Amino acid sequence: MNINTVHHGDCRAGLAELPDGTIDLAFADPPFNIGYKYDVYDDERAADEYLDWCRGWGGELVRKLKPHGTFWLAIGDDFAAELKVLFQRELGLVSRNWVIWYYTFGVNCKYKFTRSHTHLLYFTRDKTRFTFNADDIRVPSARQLVYADARADKRGRLPDDTWVLRPQDAPEAFSAENDVWYQPRVCGTFAERAGFHGCQMPEQLLGRIIRACSNPGDLVVDPFAGSGSTLVTAKKLGRNFLGYELSEQYVEKLRERVAATIHGAPLEGSANPLYSAPSTPDGPVIRTPAQAQSATLFT
Repeated sequence: MNINTVHHGDCRAGLAELPDGTIDLAFADPPFNIGYKYDVYDDERAADEYLDWCRGWGGELVRKLKPHGTFWLAIGDDFAAELKVLFQRELGLVSRNWVIWYYTFGVNCKYKFTRSHTHLLYFTRDKTRFTFNADDIRVPSARQLVYADARADKRGRLPDDTWVLRPQDAPEAFSAENDVWYQPRVCGTFAERAGFHGCQMPEQLLGRIIRACSNPGDLVVDPFAGSGSTLVTAKKLGRNFLGYELSEQYVEKLRERVAATIHGAPLEGSANPLYSAPSTPDGPVIRTPAQAQSATLFT
């Protein structure tokens, strides 16, 4: 099995070549079937056709998970409910969380409210056997930050299951001890932007998932490698990785991106983005907590 690389081709065919029970953690950010203009994929299928397509690659992926393996799915509103049912009821995974990743500066809409969130569905193969490294993703608690309570666990607490990407607009509501996760969407002006793919996941968000649900040396698989952020993040965090990508154009560029990534390098984006904006080609804009309280825009 050729790992730590990106394979050009359909992920279903590629996954079929893997031995069953191979994957520790899979993260999939598939096309949402909303008419996005890909170079080699039709993103405007009939609903039943799209769900059958997801059933195909999803079933293959589930077979390749280890008995204690984990699967995360990023998906939009249109098919989130159907795909949760598909993976849980039809394909037999255990649903552990339905996480909301919220951000502002989303895609502008003219005739409805601007879409500003993505669904992150967290599944495991087994109900009781799975990797979850709680100590690697803890955040300070209110007992620690607000009340100086001697009873506070010095390790902090686990994040809740709503992740917010622009808490600067309401910093008093979106502090670390509340039920939000904040990492910016990778906008066009950010230094993190790879530049060749329109849908790029933030490394800090992927880092939380990979740290929590895999261990160093585990195999992390992305069946829709796209810009390569999952693979880059996995490599930085000392995991093995494997990606599939249908577009020959994307494959060439994301292979270059992965090859340029250094094991152990810091993740792109701010580790505490409540107080600092994502870096741009002109450098990051850093704000103190007091400045963040008064800031209304700084992406």
